[in-house]
Amino acid sequence: LQGIFVLGLPYALLHSGYSGLLLIVSAAALCCYTGKILIACLYEENEDGQLIRVRDTYEDIANACCKKLSPNLGGIVVNVTQVVELIMTCILYLVVSGNLLSHSFPYVPVTEKTWSVIAFVTLLPCIFIRTLKIVSKLSQLCSLVHFVIILVVITYCLTQMHQWSWAKFRLSLEFEDFLVSVGVIIFSYTSQIFLPTLEGNMKNPEEFRCMLNLTHFLACILKTTFALTAFLTWGEKTKEVITDNLPSFLETLVNLCLLTKALLSYPLPFFAATEIVYSCVSKGNHSSYRSPLLALAVRGSFLLLTLLMAMFTPHFALLMGLSGSVTGAAMTFLLPSLFHLKLKWNKLSFLEKCVDISVFILGFLCSLAGVVCSIKGLLEVFG
Repeated sequence: LQGIFVLGLPYALLHSGYSGLLLIVSAAALCCYTGKILIACLYEENEDGQLIRVRDTYEDIANACCKKLSPNLGGIVVNVTQVVELIMTCILYLVVSGNLLSHSFPYVPVTEKTWSVIAFVTLLPCIFIRTLKIVSKLSQLCSLVHFVIILVVITYCLTQMHQWSWAKFRLSLEFEDFLVSVGVIIFSYTSQIFLPTLEGNMKNPEEFRCMLNLTHFLACILKTTFALTAFLTWGEKTKEVITDNLPSFLETLVNLCLLTKALLSYPLPFFAATEIVYSCVSKGNHSSYRSPLLALAVRGSFLLLTLLMAMFTPHFALLMGLSGSVTGAAMTFLLPSLFHLKLKWNKLSFLEKCVDISVFILGFLCSLAGVVCSIKGLLEVFG
């Protein structure tokens, strides 16, 4: 999903101007920070002052925070939020795949929904994915395709340097347009859902913080370069998805690359969502897979659910924005800062407490603004 959001960054700069460049940098720092404090909640100090990993998942952190109210309340809320966000992401990939196929082969008399079904058929092997190792291989290929797309766009933009002008940047901002930019930029960095599993599967977990710093720094540099060069090239003509600005011969090539990326991206959120559900159904025995038929049933049901929602949900983009404003902000800003304050309050300095509270407030405001804009869009669509 981050790759799809990245393609909207030049459009975000169109509406945010110079502040958009600052947003790209600050969003990287904020998301990196919330990733660190989320992982910190997995650990507690023993009697010798050594950090020991006492929790494994986002769910475990939530249960630890809410155990006085109910032993499982926090975990249920987090699991529902995670599954909703992950499933919506999977549906988005199917919708995008159908759209890309439709635009890549306009001469074929097939509807966009039929193309989504064709894309769905290629994803059927996902029900047999049982380990994160397979998903990681697919994600590596996805990253490679992503870099090809970015390279093609940036290379073309560099050939148009003669028409660049800083005068294209806006100084005055419209509030609603600015909120759209904030949503696109912030959620191009979100990855908190996957971090506990990722850190737990690292050969050297002590290198996690360094890895997070490096990846967010590189992502910030790449996204700033990409958004800046593309916006300077097209200025006021910048479209919502920057590939639509490319010449036709490059647009078809990039659309096919995007299709490949969307299909390769699908297994990660799909695997994460089914693992959450299967672990709940099998009461924590998901790693042993004692019931392979149950695992297949869960994966098959989720795969079919994503297709049905992609086919029959009207105005999916607006619904995605509404759910993303709630679940995305919650998982990225609200819950990590809240859990960190709850579990580490006595060990945090005054400055750290202030930072966590500020992040929580920022997440709440982003979520509220996104919900208001999405509901307003839905009301306009339905008259």
